Amino acid sequence: MPHLLVLGMGYTAARLAGRLRGEGWRVTGVRRHAASDILAFDDEPAVRAAIAGATHILSSVPPEGGVDPVLIRYGQAIAAAPALWTGYLSSTGVYGDAAGAWVDEASPVGQGRRTARAAADADWGALRPDMRRFRLPGIYGPGRSALDRVREGKAHRIALPDQVFSRVHVDDIVAGAIASFDGPPGVYNLADDLPCAQNDVIEAACDLLGRPWPPLQTMGEAALSPMARGFYAENRRVANGRAKRLLGWAPLYPTYRQGLRACL
Repeated sequence: MPHLLVLGMGYTAARLAGRLRGEGWRVTGVRRHAASDILAFDDEPAVRAAIAGATHILSSVPPEGGVDPVLIRYGQAIAAAPALWTGYLSSTGVYGDAAGAWVDEASPVGQGRRTARAAADADWGALRPDMRRFRLPGIYGPGRSALDRVREGKAHRIALPDQVFSRVHVDDIVAGAIASFDGPPGVYNLADDLPCAQNDVIEAACDLLGRPWPPLQTMGEAALSPMARGFYAENRRVANGRAKRLLGWAPLYPTYRQGLRACL
């Protein structure tokens, strides 16, 4: 029986786990605290045993305090594991600000605000020759989309006419990871086909819900959190051609329009 070990059972990894369990896989999760089917990160004997017994290993844990906690604690064990496949969920934030230009897997990394993420991305790539690194833009899906922000009254339209970003539906990440089980190792951008302004997505969500658009505001008027302000500070379009060519992957939701309708 194929056995996936997931270090960091967050939103995306849990979606992948559910899909594979439905296909007959055994899935073991690791989080900060143990649960009925989850190992505690600090339970080293159990986690190391799972690493040694898994056929597939995925980490979705971001850096903390400038370092990758999974690599610090379990990197050597993962490097030596007999797994057939290993993967890491990274971020397109490693590319930094591209002033609206396209970036692909050959673009420079480490120049933006995500320096720790870029370092972790590189370290995971060097850990094993069979490593797949998935660089992900803004992730959305059921329960975590512009529809939810509109319903909660937390959606904003910001007056930044040249700001563009990419996004990806969580189920398209799942499909990309599964496609890579039989594909070559390396780096893959998993993004939809239509980079656009965040305002376009918010307006489409409002239209689907029959709600008025939020007022157009400046950054200062919106009183955004530091994390949200950082999001708007970077501007890029993410190319997804490599995953299409090498994995045979294509997004089920090629634009936010199809993705939001599915979430609705």
